[in-house]
Amino acid sequence: MEAPCTNSIFITPRKTDLNSARKIKDNAADWHNFMLKWEVFNNTGFSIANRIVNMKLSNQRESEIMREAFEGEDANSNLGMSNFQYNKELQECCTELLDILDKMIKLELKMEKLCTTTKGIVDLDTYQYGESGRKMPLFHTWPIKYFYEISVQLTEMYKKELQLKRIIVQEIAHTSSPDLMMVELSAWLYQPYIEEKARLLTESMLLETGHRSL
Repeated sequence: MEAPCTNSIFITPRKTDLNSARKIKDNAADWHNFMLKWEVFNNTGFSIANRIVNMKLSNQRESEIMREAFEGEDANSNLGMSNFQYNKELQECCTELLDILDKMIKLELKMEKLCTTTKGIVDLDTYQYGESGRKMPLFHTWPIKYFYEISVQLTEMYKKELQLKRIIVQEIAHTSSPDLMMVELSAWLYQPYIEEKARLLTESMLLETGHRSL
């Protein structure tokens, strides 16, 4: 009996295509993990910053009370030991916050590296297939350049947020206005430069690369 005819054409993927797909998939997972780590650092940093603010507000109230109680006397001498303890605790908290900032700086650099790696994959794809790109997507539907566009968007968000974090860390220990301290705390917690779509973009990458079920 003759073998049935078939019109199917099987194309063996290039080795470079398989490598690109693997790297893109790894990058998507890395973006997800880095964002989770950032949130942990952000929450820890907020707790430390909140301690700093509470400490400063408490010290301001205590200083006012003691100055009123010792009005006409040398109030500063009575505040000496209290201020020494306050300055020590404040310095410890500032050191902890700087440590968190340093971790966020290193994490943001890893995000930039992900973006650079994705750009390299896009450049290789353009070299192999031209400006129009490959006919068949690496995964489901996305052109490969879309992964880079998302990486650029995410990197810019976190880069701007990191700049804000730097300013808050520099200013929060020296701010005397309670209202301004509340603004700095709120800015740290709610991260205005990291848009809501960041999570959606990352989840979309995970879906496209098969980390999430369709």
